[in-house]
Amino acid sequence: MKRRSLPGKQLGLNAVDVASGPIFIITMLAEARVLRHRDLRKMGDLDDWTKAELSDSSLPPDELVPVGYESRDTAASLSMLVGNVVVNGVVAVGMNKIHRALFRHRIADVGKRKSSFLVAMVTWDFLYYWSHRWQHEKRILWANHVTHHSSEHYNLSTALRQPWSGFLTSWVFFPMPLLGIPAQHTARAGQLNLLYQYWIHTEVIDRLDPASEAVLNTASHHRVHHGANPQYLDKNYAGILITWDKLFGTFEPEFRRVKYGLTKNIKTFNPGRIGYHEMADIARDVKQAKGWRNKMGYVFKRPGWQPDADTVSS
Repeated sequence: MKRRSLPGKQLGLNAVDVASGPIFIITMLAEARVLRHRDLRKMGDLDDWTKAELSDSSLPPDELVPVGYESRDTAASLSMLVGNVVVNGVVAVGMNKIHRALFRHRIADVGKRKSSFLVAMVTWDFLYYWSHRWQHEKRILWANHVTHHSSEHYNLSTALRQPWSGFLTSWVFFPMPLLGIPAQHTARAGQLNLLYQYWIHTEVIDRLDPASEAVLNTASHHRVHHGANPQYLDKNYAGILITWDKLFGTFEPEFRRVKYGLTKNIKTFNPGRIGYHEMADIARDVKQAKGWRNKMGYVFKRPGWQPDADTVSS
């Protein structure tokens, strides 16, 4: 009888992890080379556009013109990846214990089915949609995810600009061990989901065929997600399947040229500031706020939330 893996055992370094590094380097170099032969936009070319111009749907769809690479921006993104790997390595010890405990109290045994890995992939993708969405809707969670949106460029290196506080949303995936999905399937599903999203961070690829665009998260769909254009804010949260956005009303097609970055860009390449500037801003707002309701509002309300005038003066 084949010995079954321990239910809470996490995968260590595997062939996919080992191959990822060289693949990232090769594909980024190839993308940069292709972009050198393209007409590129100038940084800040949309800064003077009004909200109406950024959202005007009366005009024909804009042609895709890439922004390209910038060495300091790329270096910052790669630094964020290194920090992400280190932090996740430390946090994984605690997460493994929690997953083992939840698995022992599981309410189903999905892992015993032949289709268990496919179920793990779809479940992870569904939970990822909500994790991603909540990171845009709750400021304390946005403080983690804002890192990934902080670049004003959009290329494969942007995909590697990963946050250092991912433990804030680890709980979203706790239903997986409760459903009896083995930890090795959970870990592999998360790994493959994240790797899938690597290729969609590019302006080299325009729209795909209609069938793919209808079902999958593509480069076109994800460029929208990274846009600061008014109609693009808080749209297209998908990991692999864009179906979730269409089902839950958060889908927006690419139409106007994308203004990448934040509504208020931080203008820094310092990894520490990229990783924790929003945490610092939250702490400042909480300290200055009057009353516990307002203090908690700055933590748990939407990014950009401000207290009502009457509560400020109370």
